[in-house]
Amino acid sequence: MPNLKDELHASGWSTGCTCPDTASRKWDKLVLPCLVSSRIYVVDVGSQCRTPRLCKMIEPVDVFWKCNKGYLNVPRSLPNGDILIANMGDPAGNGKGGFVVLDGKTFELKGNWENGCEVPPTGYDFWYQPRHNVLMSTGGVVPKIAFRGFCPEDFKKGVFGRRLNVWNLSCHSLTQCFDLGEDSLPISVKFLHNPEAAEGYVACALSGVVYRFCKCEQGDNWAVEEVIRIPAKDVNGWIMHKMPAFIADLVISRDDKYLYLSNWFHGDIRQYELSKNCKPRLVGQVFVGGSILRCGPVTVCRDEELKCQPEPLVVKCKRVGGGPCKLQLSLDGKRLYVTNSFYSTWDRELYPEMVREGSVMLQIDVDTNKGGLSVNKNFLVDFGKEPNGPCLAHEIHFPSGDCTTEILP
Repeated sequence: MPNLKDELHASGWSTGCTCPDTASRKWDKLVLPCLVSSRIYVVDVGSQCRTPRLCKMIEPVDVFWKCNKGYLNVPRSLPNGDILIANMGDPAGNGKGGFVVLDGKTFELKGNWENGCEVPPTGYDFWYQPRHNVLMSTGGVVPKIAFRGFCPEDFKKGVFGRRLNVWNLSCHSLTQCFDLGEDSLPISVKFLHNPEAAEGYVACALSGVVYRFCKCEQGDNWAVEEVIRIPAKDVNGWIMHKMPAFIADLVISRDDKYLYLSNWFHGDIRQYELSKNCKPRLVGQVFVGGSILRCGPVTVCRDEELKCQPEPLVVKCKRVGGGPCKLQLSLDGKRLYVTNSFYSTWDRELYPEMVREGSVMLQIDVDTNKGGLSVNKNFLVDFGKEPNGPCLAHEIHFPSGDCTTEILP
């Protein structure tokens, strides 16, 4: 990128399954909103896949003046072909949810998406379900405070979001909101891939809780219920005496059979089997780093799940630092890819060795029949060896579409 300190965080394709004329369109434009600078890049990765070309750049001042929004995060293509980008704050860094819209053909900034209604106090991720005319969005953080670093004192200051928001997709209006608890920080939300299904899941980073949301049998209202809770661990040698689970990402397989979670603090990736009207069942778990590794600076004093602290992971002679963060699942469900950088400032505070040596991308092999996860010891992308590195890797996408961008019409 031609600018520094953008913080490329989330990314998405400029087209998707819900867009018109999908058969004649290609996944050749990657949309890259910037979390810190609020700049938007559009990159041509289709003309020459090994030499991507920057084809559009929208400057922060345009976003500030036209939308009064900033701190841009998740982009997804809409059914009409436009691109919707969730934002986390206003230009001054105060918390402010909502969305900005790009024209799907010209990539010009069109303005705000919400139809003059109240906007949530914070924003982060979203997913929608066209057949049920609904969009779900999550709360993030107050940028000007949380972006300074992960501070335990912020827990009681309202810095971390706590809402799941329900929007009318066609009217662009906020219709419902759920308070998921103090300092829950819901960040990742996914509907089931079945376009008829009126249900999905939202993961709360700091409370370690996953909620299932579903449409009520009568009317257009929605309901939520807790289905997964990962307990905190009592520790010494960390910034707090209790280390919460930090669910950084949630992915659902294309057949809606399995749900995957990454736990950035504790260091494990979890696989849950989904079944209708039942709580998800844990069928796979693997540790790929984290803050509770044996012989590290943190001692676990009380753990409701583990009998001993996990061993460090070594892949192709490299000890893996950091914790599992962003996930991407192959369309056949057999290969789960993971990176270990969440946000550069928090990385520097919690995993300084990863910042010094660079992050990695790993491949987790998945048993799609009975469930189960294992690290592929023959696969490692080491971003510490980049020419201008070390680098911190976050978002992952496949050029043929993937499980975190494809919304079926």
